[in-house]
Amino acid sequence: MTSTRDRQRAAARARLEREMAERAGKARKRRQTQAIVGAAAVLVLVVAGTVWLVTSLGDDDEKSGDTAAAGFAQCAYTEVPKEGRPAQIKDVGLPPTQQVDKGSQTMTIETNLGPITAKLDRAAVPCTAGSFTHLASKGFFDNTKCHRLVTEGIKVLQCGDPSATGKGWRDTDGTGGPSYNLAEENLPTNKRPPYPEGVIAMANSGQPGSTGSQFFIVYGDSQLDPNYTVLGTITGGMDVVKQVAAAGDDGAFAEQAGGGHPKKEIVMTKVTMSDIEG
Repeated sequence: MTSTRDRQRAAARARLEREMAERAGKARKRRQTQAIVGAAAVLVLVVAGTVWLVTSLGDDDEKSGDTAAAGFAQCAYTEVPKEGRPAQIKDVGLPPTQQVDKGSQTMTIETNLGPITAKLDRAAVPCTAGSFTHLASKGFFDNTKCHRLVTEGIKVLQCGDPSATGKGWRDTDGTGGPSYNLAEENLPTNKRPPYPEGVIAMANSGQPGSTGSQFFIVYGDSQLDPNYTVLGTITGGMDVVKQVAAAGDDGAFAEQAGGGHPKKEIVMTKVTMSDIEG
């Protein structure tokens, strides 16, 4: 028969063993938790690294898409929303966003009165020249009439509305264009006059970034605000333009933009752009 002291010692030993077992269990759980947390942290770092890598690669892809290669300009052609587009808009797609920014091109405008030619400097107007090349290749200007002539104040013949076709004139003449707009280039802010005789320039609505397909040929020095892209210089056919100007206009736009429809009809039968030279 054991003594009371022996029983107390046995009970104390049992308690100590239980406590040690509990501590060991807690320590084991703590190590497992730390291992799990450590693994999770590594996983987070791996995932974060993967996301960073993918994002970085994506950014590089996006940047490479927004950066033009050497010898090219990055151009933005902003599409006109399809919803609510007027019938005067002619959709022939968008030009390539990267356009050659060196060399020159010759524009040839075949008309019912004879050819008109112009030289375009690609370094000065890469995006506008690229747009013209695209439109011409699609037959955009073929068989359209120069719809506006101004003989007082400024001296310009305006063309490039794809809806100005057929016999007679319509109230909508001068409102047509392509399914996109582009920013102005090569503005003659330091030139006096800004638009001298022999210049071919782009028309717009008066708002920045509203250049489309309409253009005007200047047949006499004109004091216009320098808000219109100077596309190039007429190299032949100015006699054709002056022949139309001499016949006068009908005053249809006198109370708005000025001038009117040419009394002597001039039709662009075909517009072509040469390959880039130089």
